[in-house]
Amino acid sequence: MNTMLVFSTVYTLALLFVSTKAEPNSKSCIEVRAAYSSKGFNVNDVPNKGVHEFFRELLDNAEHSLNDMFVRTYGLMYVHNAELFKHFFQELKRYYVSGSGAVNLDSMLSNFWEDLLERMFRLVNVQYEFSDAYMECVSRHTEQLKPFGDVPRKLRLQLTRAFVAARTFTRGLALMPEVVNKVSTVSASPSCVRAAMKMLYCPYCKGQVALKPCQNYCLNVMRGCLANQADLDTEWNNFLDAMLSLAERLEGPFNFESVMDPIDVKISEAIMNMQENSMQVSQKVFQGCGQPKPGNGFRSHRSVKESGFTGRFRPYSPDARPTTAAGTSLDRLTTDVKKRLKHAKKFWSTLPETVCAGERITSRDDCWNGTAKSRYESVVMGNGLANQVSNPDVEVDITKPDVVIRSQIAVLKEMTSWLKAAHSGNDISIDQDEDGSGGQESGSGCDSPSCEADRDIYFSIPPTPINPRVVKVVHQETTGGDRMAHGSMALALCGLTLALLAPHWR
Repeated sequence: MNTMLVFSTVYTLALLFVSTKAEPNSKSCIEVRAAYSSKGFNVNDVPNKGVHEFFRELLDNAEHSLNDMFVRTYGLMYVHNAELFKHFFQELKRYYVSGSGAVNLDSMLSNFWEDLLERMFRLVNVQYEFSDAYMECVSRHTEQLKPFGDVPRKLRLQLTRAFVAARTFTRGLALMPEVVNKVSTVSASPSCVRAAMKMLYCPYCKGQVALKPCQNYCLNVMRGCLANQADLDTEWNNFLDAMLSLAERLEGPFNFESVMDPIDVKISEAIMNMQENSMQVSQKVFQGCGQPKPGNGFRSHRSVKESGFTGRFRPYSPDARPTTAAGTSLDRLTTDVKKRLKHAKKFWSTLPETVCAGERITSRDDCWNGTAKSRYESVVMGNGLANQVSNPDVEVDITKPDVVIRSQIAVLKEMTSWLKAAHSGNDISIDQDEDGSGGQESGSGCDSPSCEADRDIYFSIPPTPINPRVVKVVHQETTGGDRMAHGSMALALCGLTLALLAPHWR
């Protein structure tokens, strides 16, 4: 058999079981992948696409629900202003897909409430004419006026936490197959080739075709060949712990579904607050922005009830769950994902055990130990590069860690930091300003004394908003070379499948 074929098969066997790029045509290869999946974790089992579609459909359902209910409740008053709410959901969808690099969630929500205040203020004060400059004064002080009560603050906090958690969680799910695919392109050392050939084919050369490799012998060979991969295990496990912790948040206080499903009720509550407090709000505006001019031809007997929003919504039941294409609710979906993530723990450190198992490897003393049919006497090495310095069967240069593996360790570490930040409700894709001052994290509040001062009815000048610099995460596309590597390894898998797992024919 070709030397490089043997080299490739031994090195990539376990990786190919979970590779989403490889498409083995051989029935034997498919059976091997199924056998491995039955023992533990398969990247393909993690429903990343289903989770992503579930969140997207929750957004669509929320938009449709709001439109249907507002049409029935507010009639033409809503229809004439429907574009405001349509834009609101468009921006939420853009934020979910592209994050803070595309939409500053805090600014978008502020603009939404300012625009809504402007439209409602005109409706409850139809007896006056307002210039654009006057309405700018009104919008500029929406937060100080609090015309919608505490709804905007609560909704901003809920949306920020839910969206950051959902986006980061789906990004983490998408990262798992990316890491596996990157690692599967790593080449093994020439010493691994020699060790693999010695373990698999030297018994044939001595006419002992039914002789199986000793299990500990196989473990030393595979731990030497997969030493760099085993070093992924620590950061991989940290990453999975952070994913599981964030999943708990998605089931609890950061539940995306429980935020989006009743959003129509929450916005309606804000509208009702504005209507009920319209006289007080108007008086504060007139005091701060000046007395407006009476409108021409205004009918003095026209009431607010005739012109404003008057409808009210049905009470929201948190037990009601939307029907989605995913066919499940978020709590059931996260429960399933958590179960699969737990199976992925210690994935890289157990690869040698996965290969060195089954009926074609034996733990008995009458096995192939690398030189003869006898017991394997050498000490089994631990996992990881540092433990291979005395590997008796594979020469491993522990001073030269693999670059690809190290880069994936860094990727996992960074993703873990994002997951931990999302667990606290923060989006850390916002970097520090170039002058060294820290950019604001999404969802951060104002704790300075000036925040209280800005609430004065005479409208102090608001501070200049900080525009954080957003760090965009660019995902590289798989190159043609990567695809060729995955294709060659798919063929290589079949070779080792026949060598290790297929029944002997002699």
